[in-house]
Amino acid sequence: MPRSTLPVVAALTFAMSVSAHAATIQITMENLVIAPAQATAKVGDTIEWINKDVLAHTATARNGEWDVMLPPKKNGTLVLKKAGTIEYYCRFHPNMKATLTVEP
Repeated sequence: MPRSTLPVVAALTFAMSVSAHAATIQITMENLVIAPAQATAKVGDTIEWINKDVLAHTATARNGEWDVMLPPKKNGTLVLKKAGTIEYYCRFHPNMKATLTVEP
């Protein structure tokens, strides 16, 4: 292999190993309930909220960090950017509450 291709191969290998560690965590909204009510993820993971209801919902962080709109029977995603514990709720149905713990 020519020496000029080694940096490219090394960069691609590193990029593939970083993305291979990211996971997708699914959280369901159904019958006006968020399940699971407590979830754990890591920075870089993707949260996929699945709205199984015929009503629109949101996944709104209490700290204002994010607000994901979930139309009826649709999904929404968010890539986690920083660690911490985030309480979130549905703006339309405030009794729908959950906690997401994001580890480094």
